Amino acid sequence: MSSHISQSRTPQIELFAQPPATRAETHRLFFALMPSETTCREIDAAAKLVQQQHADLRARWVKPERYHATLNFLGDYPAVPEDIVEKAKLAGDQLRASSFTWTLDYAASFRGHEPPCVLRGTVVPEALLLLWRDLNAALVHAGLHRYVERQFTPHVTLAYGRRELPAAAPVAPITWQIDEVALIHNIVGKGEYQRLGSWPLSTPAI
Repeated sequence: MSSHISQSRTPQIELFAQPPATRAETHRLFFALMPSETTCREIDAAAKLVQQQHADLRARWVKPERYHATLNFLGDYPAVPEDIVEKAKLAGDQLRASSFTWTLDYAASFRGHEPPCVLRGTVVPEALLLLWRDLNAALVHAGLHRYVERQFTPHVTLAYGRRELPAAAPVAPITWQIDEVALIHNIVGKGEYQRLGSWPLSTPAI
C-alpha cells in the first residue's frame, strides 16, 4: 500500500537580497539675485505668456519660488562643503557694490540639452557687471579663485524645453530692484532654496 505525502510550498527567503539603492543627493551652491514677491509675480506672468504663445516648446517650467539670476556657481557636492560655505561667506562680506535696477524685457533660448528658455534684458546695467566683477574679486580674496568665471550672461531661467524659441519673444518690461546678493544651497530636485547668507548692496550716492 503506497502512501502519498503532500508537501506545502513555502516562499524562498532571499538571504542575500540587497535593499534598493537610494539615489545620492547632490548639494548645489551658488551666489544669486533673488526677486521680491512682486518681481516674482511679474516674472511668472511673463513665463505664462511665453508658455501660451509657444506651447510647442513642450517645456518643464520652473516653479516661481525658484526664480533667480545666478551670479556665480560654486559647484555640486555629495554633502554640504562647510569649508566652501565659510569661504563664500567671507567673499560675501567683501562686497562693496551698489544697488541698482535691471529691466527684463524679452525671452530667448540658450542652446543645449533641453534648451533653457530664459528671461533677459535688452540693456545690461553697468552696475550689474560691476557687481559680478566685485564678487569675482572677493572670491579670489577668499581663496575660491577656481570658481571665478570668465563670462557672465545675466538671465532668469523660465523653463527647460524640447526645442528652442524660434526668435526672441518680447514681454512686458519688468523693473527689478536689486538690493542684495544671496548665497544659496539647494539639494538638486528636492525642497526649497535655502539662504546661507545675504548681503545688502549699498545705496548709490546722489
